[in-house]
Amino acid sequence: MEDYHVAKFVQFQEHELGLFAIYDGHLGESVPAYLQKHLFSNILKEEEFWVDPNSSISKAYEKTDQAILSHSSDLGRGGSTAVTAILINGQRLWVANVGDSRAVLSRGGEAVQMTIDHEPNTNTERRTIENKGGFVSNMPGDVPRVNGQLAVSRAFGDKSLKSHLRSDPDIRDINVDANTDILILASDGLWKVMANQEAVDIARRIKDPLKAAKQLITEALEKESKDDISCIVVRFR
Repeated sequence: MEDYHVAKFVQFQEHELGLFAIYDGHLGESVPAYLQKHLFSNILKEEEFWVDPNSSISKAYEKTDQAILSHSSDLGRGGSTAVTAILINGQRLWVANVGDSRAVLSRGGEAVQMTIDHEPNTNTERRTIENKGGFVSNMPGDVPRVNGQLAVSRAFGDKSLKSHLRSDPDIRDINVDANTDILILASDGLWKVMANQEAVDIARRIKDPLKAAKQLITEALEKESKDDISCIVVRFR
């Protein structure tokens, strides 16, 4: 189990921030543990955060990845995905991701995927990898992998593959309105066996968000997910 998470509310410069994240590590847990400790504080340290959250999140992801690579002698050769959500004063939501951990929002009960799964076999991701001199392998019975190794096309860390890998996030933001009821963050161990709408339907049935998250994990295990599973449910209403 190499998943780490963050789920907390903090007061910051007279604002209430909800900070939520799933970090799904590979080849060891030191990189996701580093992200758990540093990524949000790096985002909030950006001077432009309140005027330009988008570029601040992007810069902080990049700086954090550079720090991980420069500490690779301590942190090892592994890496991690990230999906992060920042809720500002309960009104505006910023979601970013690198890799295949996913955020799904429920608007009036309808599932809206807030993130893009960075998988090596999609056209744009494959083109980027090949333009950087890498390749995507497609072995029978296996998933597409960067240079035959990694099943995601963007990640933190992974020093040996970094020349062919991106670590810039996709970022989306929305206003939280009366229709917005639930946000689910989960690692790919959940999404490999469960559709977005199915996850939303399960989470909406259960009032307590902690119990909803546990139920999603239970159902993913019953569907024989073989991967690490972490899940956070945020209830707005």
